[in-house]
Amino acid sequence: MPSDIELAHGPRPGLAEEIVRLHRVYYSREWGLGTAFETIVAAGVADFMPRCEEGNSRILHASREGRLLGSLTLDAGERGTPEACCHLRWFILADAAQGQGIGTALMRQAMAFMDERQIAHCWLTTFAGLAAARKLYENHGFRLTQSVTASTWGRALEEQRFDWLRPL
Repeated sequence: MPSDIELAHGPRPGLAEEIVRLHRVYYSREWGLGTAFETIVAAGVADFMPRCEEGNSRILHASREGRLLGSLTLDAGERGTPEACCHLRWFILADAAQGQGIGTALMRQAMAFMDERQIAHCWLTTFAGLAAARKLYENHGFRLTQSVTASTWGRALEEQRFDWLRPL
């Protein structure tokens, strides 16, 4: 990872907007997802930000000269989330950040946080076809547990769920 990349956690002004922007740009261009996707992401991020550092929740981000290059969140405060569990959400890298080890660094920080907090279970949802992300998840112990075609994001996509369980 380049030495000029700053890894941090916690909120900062404009972070929510930048996370939504990165999602909008990538998923609009690469997947043809429009306002339905953008508004679902924006609503979720807005709901998460006030509790982004409470309990077993954490927001991680990578920046260069104040510009967001990537984010990853662990959300333990989502309605229905059991204790000692979290939902990995909004893991995204800017185009300029891909292939530099930034995603791996964010994932390592997330795994270290889960270890520190003794989180027993983490899950994430994604789309089939994101090969680099899937490899990163699997390299950190996540396993594909479900794959269904759904229209959650405004068009039919193969949605996948990956789960991680703390080793015994």
